[in-house]
Amino acid sequence: MGYKIREVISFLEQLAPPAYQESYDNARLITGNSADELTGIVCSLDCTEDIVEEAIQLGANLIVAHHPIVFKGLKSLTGKSYVERTIIKAIKHDIAIYAIHTNLDHVAHGVNKRIADRLELTSTRILQPKKQLLQKLVFFVPEEYKQEVIDAVHHAGAGQIGEYKDCSFQVKGMGTFTPSENAKPYLGQKGQPEYVSEIRVEVILPTHLSGAVVQAMKKAHPYEEVAYYLQSLENANQEVGAGMIGELPQALSEEDFVTYLKEKMNLKTFKSTSFLGKPIQKVAVCGGAGIFLLNDAKRSGADVFITSDVKYHEFFDADGQLILCDIGHYESEIFTKELLGERLSQNFPNIALYLTKVVTNPTSYR
Repeated sequence: MGYKIREVISFLEQLAPPAYQESYDNARLITGNSADELTGIVCSLDCTEDIVEEAIQLGANLIVAHHPIVFKGLKSLTGKSYVERTIIKAIKHDIAIYAIHTNLDHVAHGVNKRIADRLELTSTRILQPKKQLLQKLVFFVPEEYKQEVIDAVHHAGAGQIGEYKDCSFQVKGMGTFTPSENAKPYLGQKGQPEYVSEIRVEVILPTHLSGAVVQAMKKAHPYEEVAYYLQSLENANQEVGAGMIGELPQALSEEDFVTYLKEKMNLKTFKSTSFLGKPIQKVAVCGGAGIFLLNDAKRSGADVFITSDVKYHEFFDADGQLILCDIGHYESEIFTKELLGERLSQNFPNIALYLTKVVTNPTSYR
């Protein structure tokens, strides 16, 4: 039996949860029926008419693209723009289009990690971690059921802090309650005060998993009514955010770094600010338009910041504190299709999987 399209989507949404996308974004299934049988996948940076045609010729009915073909609402589908023509063609040929955009930018194993890996950066970390993405769950459980319930919430996704999993804080105390006449108490008698040795457990979890974690806790808990509460945290999630920074295996001169960057990112040329007369070792990166991270790159002590879509006056903002490189939007993110292809092939080994051969770069160098 083959796969349904929804199984691929489910995997992609675990790889890069949609909750991590920016508010302006449209990372989702854009066309197609997720219940359809999967016939093949084309991975691409963009989705254009040529990409849809390529999928048709290959017999693939799912395109997984980094950039959403639809950003803003469409009020008509008449074919007057490349966006409308692409959507019409996909619908006519039952091609599903799934976009995995800023959510893939924001995960620690996503777009920027792929750039960092190509540059062989070590000791990588998120350049601008996101806040308000974490919650703390506190619950109370009889001592003899402690491990069963803790295991359940960990399995549902709670208790991960950086490179450490199954994290919790526990303290022993006395729980008291009096069951009503309508209660069905696991312990104690109706109308009689009860004193129970309980464990207070605290775990941290991603906000988007709170429903699943609470459900798992309740299912594993012996009590009819579980005492618990959720608290939103200001802590930055170090595994989710924009950009990435790391270090080269060894420092390079500025001239050698230019050669190195061109080789590793397959560049013919790129724009940058002037050399500063010092070696390059600490490197900040952001695929796509990342100039909003310039101050973060400065604060991190980066020697160079690599991104794209930098405007003329924004180059001045480097202000002699680092070298700012604009390598091009397409050039900075093109290796995303390899990232998607690798992850999908590892988890769906028996599907027809293709990396697009269509060059969608809308710009060229003369």
